[in-house]
Amino acid sequence: MTVLRTEMKHLTAEQVYEKIHITNPMISRSTVFRILNQLSDRGHILRIRVPNGADCYDCKTMPHYHIRCVECQRIADLDMPILENIEDNIINTHGFNVLGHSLIFSGICPECKLKERILD
Repeated sequence: MTVLRTEMKHLTAEQVYEKIHITNPMISRSTVFRILNQLSDRGHILRIRVPNGADCYDCKTMPHYHIRCVECQRIADLDMPILENIEDNIINTHGFNVLGHSLIFSGICPECKLKERILD
């Protein structure tokens, strides 16, 4: 989806709708949400399931980890290697059939840290 590629951010379905609605006011929320779900189901975009938050969408579909700012809720990609054999370790230790995994770290982003320093 061009909005995700253009923005280069992790956007919620609502944010995608708002961006598309500016240039295409006739489009409905349900259409945007349905298309995002279809693209995600087909592997063209990545749906990031955010605990206690709205799902976000990412045009980068290769396996990677994310970090979420606890202040502004922004989600960013982490440029780090995927933990090798983590799924095998779970299978061997706990007996689960692992279908995949998602890992979201939490922290405070540089922009929010800077704001905290300014307010102190």
